[in-house]
Amino acid sequence: MLSLSADDWAAVVLTIKLASTVTGILIVVSTPLAWWLVQTQSWFKAPIVALVAMPAILPPTVLGFYFLVLLSPSSWLGHVLTAVHIPSLLFSFTGLVVASVIYSLPFVVQPIYLAMKGIPKATLEVAATIGASPTDRFFSIVLPLSRPGIIAAAVLGFIHTVGEFGVVLMIGGNIPQQTKVLSIQIYDHVEALNYEAAHVLSGSLVLFSFVVLLVLYSVLWRGANPNTIERRSR
Repeated sequence: MLSLSADDWAAVVLTIKLASTVTGILIVVSTPLAWWLVQTQSWFKAPIVALVAMPAILPPTVLGFYFLVLLSPSSWLGHVLTAVHIPSLLFSFTGLVVASVIYSLPFVVQPIYLAMKGIPKATLEVAATIGASPTDRFFSIVLPLSRPGIIAAAVLGFIHTVGEFGVVLMIGGNIPQQTKVLSIQIYDHVEALNYEAAHVLSGSLVLFSFVVLLVLYSVLWRGANPNTIERRSR
């Protein structure tokens, strides 16, 4: 059986580091954003929802191209970064994080939004009548009741980041131990006609994704089972 090379392991480690970093940022950003979308009646809601959802329907190469243009040294943002002595984000791990956060945003916001949307308004109204502030209600009621959605969002965000290709290739290039993630490593094996190595990495990624999703949905369905809920309430 073909074993993983040092370059393969480096790509795996970098991918896990990227996915973990991006998932953490996305949960912190998406949770209050989803709650704001549930609560707000502002006309800003529609354009913000559209902006958040766009990465889910646009080709990754389109996003990667505009990230490349936006972050280039000749762009207005590039001039700003240069003026404040911030290194270019292109072909860097930080650039991959920024692009991946935006690219995976809809896959994290949506499950959290749906979980929060399903919280009965009466529950929040009762808490308000006994003096709970909006902040208290958010941390003591909204977050606990939204936990399944937040867990699902974290898992989907992690897996989606692991599987990125077009965006990371255009933003990060192919720099070993810096931007060469698992999907790029697989692409390199295919280009080199090293199909055995590509099979090992691709098959491992397919198996990992299947097992994670199987466990996730099993847990979520078990939590949604009326019999399970009744047993927990006793």
